[in-house]
Amino acid sequence: MSKTLLPLADVLGHEASDKRLDILRRIGQVGSISEAARGAGVSYKAAWQALETLTNLAGTPLVDKAVGGSGGGGAVLTAAGQQVLRAAQAMAEARRQVLDQLATASNAPGRAVLALRTSMRNQFPCTVGAVEKRGGQARIALQLLNGPILHARITSVSAQLLGLKAGLEVLVMCKATAIQVLSEVASGTASNAVMGTVRRTSRSSDSEVTVQLANGIQLVGFAAPGFVPKSSQAAFAVFDESSLVIGALN
Repeated sequence: MSKTLLPLADVLGHEASDKRLDILRRIGQVGSISEAARGAGVSYKAAWQALETLTNLAGTPLVDKAVGGSGGGGAVLTAAGQQVLRAAQAMAEARRQVLDQLATASNAPGRAVLALRTSMRNQFPCTVGAVEKRGGQARIALQLLNGPILHARITSVSAQLLGLKAGLEVLVMCKATAIQVLSEVASGTASNAVMGTVRRTSRSSDSEVTVQLANGIQLVGFAAPGFVPKSSQAAFAVFDESSLVIGALN
């Protein structure tokens, strides 16, 4: 694949500080995937997953095996891999300049406003609380600003690659189709059930509902069968832990 066809916009959809790019950068420096994983503070499995993700996005190999040498071989970046790192550095510098300019302006938007575009209707900033890892999964506590604590369930590898730890600011996303709006919820029946007020209902027959929480966050979901929500009435937005997607902001 020629350099002009390399889909850098897709490969660099994550922040330049993403562990995936950090691992790729370290491989270029040390010539070893295992050493790069140790340096980045992730497992060898997580490093391989990072490379697989970047390779899928690029559509061409970013790392190749090296033969020979005192260690009996290792890994080297391909031309495409080197191009990705050059682009990442340029984008990081451009982003720093833009954020520096915004920091001096009044009413500057938060970093979450400048996040990537996705098909997910629900996007809101949170702060990571406890991170509980059990086997291959991690349960992440997420504190909404002046709001309730939510929980997300992701793989332990993903938690590693995102560098999730208490106090980290993240962007949390959820599809509208994953949120069910109900008039009431029995105690202990839902992992994430937040109370709010119905702000808007769809005029069509698809039962789409917007629920506004006390802190101003709005969640879009769909009314449960048999529930006909009315504007300004109390309602619960209910969604499973595995339906939440976490994006690192720094």
